[in-house]
Amino acid sequence: MSLGGYIIYIALLMIIPLWAQSKVKKTYKKYSKIPTSSTMTGAEVARTILDDNGLYDVQIEETKGVLSDHYDPRKKVVRLSSDNYHGHSMASSAIAAHEVGHAIQDGEEYAFLRFRSALVPVASLGSNMSFFLILAGFIFGMMNLVLFGIIFMSAAVLFQLVTLPVEFNASSRAMTQLISTGIIKNNEERETKKVLNAAALTYVAAALVAVAELIRFVMMFLASNE
Repeated sequence: MSLGGYIIYIALLMIIPLWAQSKVKKTYKKYSKIPTSSTMTGAEVARTILDDNGLYDVQIEETKGVLSDHYDPRKKVVRLSSDNYHGHSMASSAIAAHEVGHAIQDGEEYAFLRFRSALVPVASLGSNMSFFLILAGFIFGMMNLVLFGIIFMSAAVLFQLVTLPVEFNASSRAMTQLISTGIIKNNEERETKKVLNAAALTYVAAALVAVAELIRFVMMFLASNE
């Protein structure tokens, strides 16, 4: 790869995630100011959907940060950032429903969620170790070390790819639940989908960057062995 091509490649790796994050923040900011017709808070939305699915043992907690919302499968807790926990907006409802979507997946033992959870230890190791192994391998001419690094990186990339169906499925479940429980009305569905789709962009961007990096190192490895 030429120097110019390499600079463009690195620029794209930086621009894609930044663009996705910007899209999420812009969409969230817009729809966090628009209340739903139900005027329910994010916490109330989460509790309604959980109870409607028989998940009475799953708790809801407020957590610090902005867009720090997540579901903890180990403790069976849906954690919502303060703005979404107390907010009455379309954004709050969409995000709360999405996180509950993960709780529903957990309750049904959704295959991709189980697979992703099993990948966490090796993916974490791959994210932390792969680059250093690859770099050290190329510096010292130890191609076996480079290969180990690529294998570790592959595990991290696989985690990113498996995350995609997990997140898209959670968003699909969120829409279904929001509609079936009457939390949102017909004229609110389009806007709610915009929030969920914007959030999905961050996972798509992360997966694209991870795959591109893996391909680059595989090509470098193959070239060094010619």
